[in-house]
Amino acid sequence: MEHSFGGPLGTLIAGLGMGAYYVGLTWINMLLGIMLTPFFIIPLTWVQDALAKKKQQQG
Repeated sequence: MEHSFGGPLGTLIAGLGMGAYYVGLTWINMLLGIMLTPFFIIPLTWVQDALAKKKQQQG
Protein backbone atom coordinates (compact mmCIF):
# COMPACT_ATOMS: atom_id res chain seq x y z
CA MET A 1 0.00 0.00 0.00
CA GLU A 2 1.55 3.25 -1.13
CA HIS A 3 0.68 6.76 -0.01
CA SER A 4 1.11 9.62 -2.42
CA PHE A 5 1.01 13.17 -1.10
CA GLY A 6 1.68 14.84 -4.43
CA GLY A 7 -1.59 16.71 -4.63
CA PRO A 8 -3.02 19.61 -2.66
CA LEU A 9 -2.60 17.78 0.66
CA GLY A 10 1.09 17.24 -0.04
CA THR A 11 1.53 20.88 -0.94
CA LEU A 12 -0.18 21.89 2.31
CA ILE A 13 1.95 19.50 4.38
CA ALA A 14 5.16 20.65 2.69
CA GLY A 15 4.20 24.31 3.12
CA LEU A 16 3.44 23.84 6.80
CA GLY A 17 6.69 21.97 7.31
CA MET A 18 8.78 24.59 5.57
CA GLY A 19 6.95 27.38 7.38
CA ALA A 20 7.64 25.74 10.75
CA TYR A 21 11.29 25.25 9.76
CA TYR A 22 11.78 28.93 8.87
CA VAL A 23 9.94 30.13 11.98
CA GLY A 24 12.24 27.92 14.08
CA LEU A 25 15.30 29.11 12.17
CA THR A 26 14.37 32.74 12.69
CA TRP A 27 13.65 32.12 16.37
CA ILE A 28 16.97 30.38 17.05
CA ASN A 29 18.90 33.11 15.21
CA MET A 30 17.21 35.82 17.26
CA LEU A 31 17.81 33.86 20.46
CA LEU A 32 21.49 33.35 19.64
CA GLY A 33 21.87 37.06 18.88
CA ILE A 34 20.33 37.99 22.21
CA MET A 35 22.32 35.40 24.19
CA LEU A 36 25.71 35.74 22.49
CA THR A 37 25.91 39.53 22.15
CA PRO A 38 27.03 40.11 25.78
CA PHE A 39 29.91 37.66 25.31
CA PHE A 40 31.38 40.05 22.74
CA ILE A 41 30.21 43.41 24.11
CA ILE A 42 31.43 42.98 27.71
CA PRO A 43 35.08 42.08 26.87
CA LEU A 44 35.09 44.91 24.31
CA THR A 45 34.18 47.38 27.06
CA TRP A 46 37.03 46.00 29.17
CA VAL A 47 39.46 46.65 26.32
CA GLN A 48 38.08 50.16 25.79
CA ASP A 49 38.39 50.92 29.51
CA ALA A 50 41.99 49.68 29.56
CA LEU A 51 42.87 51.79 26.54
CA ALA A 52 41.20 54.87 28.04
CA LYS A 53 43.07 54.36 31.34
CA LYS A 54 46.39 53.96 29.48
CA LYS A 55 45.69 57.10 27.45
CA GLN A 56 44.75 59.04 30.59
CA GLN A 57 47.98 57.99 32.34
CA GLN A 58 50.08 59.09 29.36
CA GLY A 59 48.29 62.39 28.80
